[in-house]
Amino acid sequence: MPYFLILLALFFVFPALAKNHQVAIVIDDIGYRATDAQVLTLPKNVTYSFLPHTPYGKRLAIKAHQRNSDILLHIPMEAKNGKKMGPGGLHSSMNEDSIRASLQKSFDEIPFAIGMNNHMGSLLTEKLQHMTWTMQFLKERQHLFLDSMTTQESKAGNIAQKLGLITLRRQIFLDNQLSLQYISQQFNKLIAVAKAQHQAIAIAHPHPETVTALKRLIPLLKEHNIDLVPISSLSLHIPSIENSIAVTE
Repeated sequence: MPYFLILLALFFVFPALAKNHQVAIVIDDIGYRATDAQVLTLPKNVTYSFLPHTPYGKRLAIKAHQRNSDILLHIPMEAKNGKKMGPGGLHSSMNEDSIRASLQKSFDEIPFAIGMNNHMGSLLTEKLQHMTWTMQFLKERQHLFLDSMTTQESKAGNIAQKLGLITLRRQIFLDNQLSLQYISQQFNKLIAVAKAQHQAIAIAHPHPETVTALKRLIPLLKEHNIDLVPISSLSLHIPSIENSIAVTE
């Protein structure tokens, strides 16, 4: 068989070999500042996660939704450092009814959200019962869950997986430091993870420095045969190969 026919056969028999690797970039912590609107100047395949009940969250979520970007809710969860969560937060003293009521109120505000990821949560995501209640709520509504991995001991993703919930996991935090050098370094790690695992997820925040850096860095993905995709395009549960923890939750 001629060589080009062999290659053609491989393309159809093993289509995955012909596909680019994929990266999802999630910008969360959106909603408290008018300047957060600058994140909407990034490519529409960026995924946006909005803090509930914030001054600018709903209106910016509507704008992001209108440009067909994936929308998540960035639900505050109790942290080990006791940091204030803000409205819509889930804490360990809440029972199942309270957690469900709080989540419902948040999703009612932004009903087109396709799922959620946790804001902070180093304490609550380690709580088996509270995470079970949360994931059951999401499963009933066919939402997805992205574990921000603010603790290496998070039980959230495993519980979500056991319940049959679409669940994903953050590999890289891009902007724990706001220098271009640091963000570029983290972006290179993201590229390496995507090449090793075929898919990778990064989380960043609506800082002006981050937006400026991403406008410069995102075009590099094509040079490495990596597609920037919405979070909904990724397959189920991506295991983390980097156990990085947020410098601050």
